[in-house]
Amino acid sequence: MKLFQCRSCGNAVHFDNTTCVACGHRLGYRPDRWTMSAVEPVGDGWRPVGGPSETFLFCDNAEAAGCNWLIPAADGPGLCLCCRHNRLVPDLSDPDLAAAWRRLEAAKRQLFYSLTRWRLPMPDRTADPENGLVFDSLADLPGPDGRTEPVLTGHDSGVITLAVAEADDVQRETRRQAMGEPYRTLLGHFRHEIGHYYWDRLVRDGGPIDDCRAIFGDERADYEEALRVHYAEGAPADWRNRFISAYASTHPWEDFAETWAHYTHMVDALETAQAFGLVLRPKGPAGEALATEVDFDPYRQGEVPDLIAAWVPVTVAVNALNRSLGQADLYPFVLPEAVTAKLAFVHRLVRGAAAGA
Repeated sequence: MKLFQCRSCGNAVHFDNTTCVACGHRLGYRPDRWTMSAVEPVGDGWRPVGGPSETFLFCDNAEAAGCNWLIPAADGPGLCLCCRHNRLVPDLSDPDLAAAWRRLEAAKRQLFYSLTRWRLPMPDRTADPENGLVFDSLADLPGPDGRTEPVLTGHDSGVITLAVAEADDVQRETRRQAMGEPYRTLLGHFRHEIGHYYWDRLVRDGGPIDDCRAIFGDERADYEEALRVHYAEGAPADWRNRFISAYASTHPWEDFAETWAHYTHMVDALETAQAFGLVLRPKGPAGEALATEVDFDPYRQGEVPDLIAAWVPVTVAVNALNRSLGQADLYPFVLPEAVTAKLAFVHRLVRGAAAGA
């Protein structure tokens, strides 16, 4: 995402910062402008340093969730644009669950950064009581036989359920290994599940469903049976030629959600590269093929071939850096032609929704 700046002292600050380490000003994020503001107290609210005379309040989850998002004082007090989508949260009197929930909320705020950058529709249950977007963050509970029944992360009619256990690095890594996944993060979960939500809103509900079926397959295939076959037999031998991940081969719904998540990864990471003025000029005989300069806003500019032309050299560079430090590839994916076509479909959906907004 963007690199932000303290409006008081000019120091570089990051999306989740709550205080500028250089000048000590409190920081708040304005989702209406995608900017970070250094703020000073005024009356019962806060006013941006060097800005207009607008007054803001911090989200009610500032302490419990570490939320640094601002809301106009005229609209508050209350929850910010992101936190108002929470429906169920774990027992915050438990310090471990409270800490895990804070990590979940940090990832969710990064998700909402992308959703607001694209101006995608995201009504809550007040605006859309039946299918509005809400999040349930649930902890595992003991079952009737005394054994723990794990919460399953998933989406159903606008309700995204997140297993709080995924915020524990050890448990998440254990699940990643058990399920044979090269990549598993909290942010990845949020981006995948929101893909299911937007399949409902942008494809199923009057969208280009025939075009989607032509690219991803017919989602009317039995989903439960597809899951059973996947976990019993694994992915097809040639899945790398057609899918972004082995799990994407399970069912067209999962293929769409995995592609949606990957598109978000790519766009947001390219914006970070653009914010840092990344230019790659590799030396040696292969250098010309890997040269690139990320000099455009990927949330607003470029088509998928442009994004991929910048993205591939960046991933080659970060993977090489990781290997130099004895780490696994940061980006363990390839983009065959079939996946590129799927990314282009998601791109058209997102840009179309943004244009409509």
